[in-house]
Amino acid sequence: MESTTPPQLLPAPAPPPERERPAHARGKLGAAGAALLAVLAKLKAILLFLPKVKVLATAGSMVVSVLAYATIWGVPFAVGFVVLLLVHEMGHVIALRREGIRASAPMFIPFLGAVISARSLGGNALSEARVGLAGPILGSVGSAACIAIWHATGNDLWRALAFTGFFLNLFNLLPVVPLDGGRAMAAMAPWMWGIGFLALLGLVFVMPNPVLLLIVVFGGLSTYRRWQNRRHGGAEQEAYYRVAPLDRALVAAVYLSLIALLVVGMHATHLPRTLG
Repeated sequence: MESTTPPQLLPAPAPPPERERPAHARGKLGAAGAALLAVLAKLKAILLFLPKVKVLATAGSMVVSVLAYATIWGVPFAVGFVVLLLVHEMGHVIALRREGIRASAPMFIPFLGAVISARSLGGNALSEARVGLAGPILGSVGSAACIAIWHATGNDLWRALAFTGFFLNLFNLLPVVPLDGGRAMAAMAPWMWGIGFLALLGLVFVMPNPVLLLIVVFGGLSTYRRWQNRRHGGAEQEAYYRVAPLDRALVAAVYLSLIALLVVGMHATHLPRTLG
């Protein structure tokens, strides 16, 4: 019987030793990670600082406006005038936020007033009217507060500020876009838009003024665009300008009452200038 020898099993080859990552490579990755974390930390700090930047921009534009107006009226009156502008614009901001719309902080432009920006003025003409009237309403309250301070102190500076504030808000109620009165007109009958524009055009001839001329140009374009949108905008535009008769009457009542009260306020605070 033939004998067989079992085959000898050879040991399996050992796996190659694992290469260790060089120390300098690990150092580079660590440095890159640290740099990334530093960038993210700075980005977070910038995002947290953005609201403060907006506040600083508003404050900076207020300071520039005060300096500009001070060259004409002096510092005390310039400060009071810019504060009255701020109160007026905050009326719009508050109204926009009540409509669920985010609004920017006011930005001041010397000799042109102040502006805010928002993605819209509301979902319909009634909302636009509320936003438009909110500025003159709160601005008139601020001007009336100057009367109280005038009576308490006897300082005619506050009387002059009250008069100027009343005039500022009355001017903004001119019935033409982009002024607040034009926004209020969105909730009124369309024929009123044309009457408002013609009245403003007549005012330019009576009191020629470059600012009024700019308002006429932009107001004419805006009024024409609004008219075209209403006529050819379809169901969406029709729904935008649909206002219940009671709401239309309330807007008209607030608008006309504001005009009357501001005229009375101007009359009560008028300070005649004397020569010499």
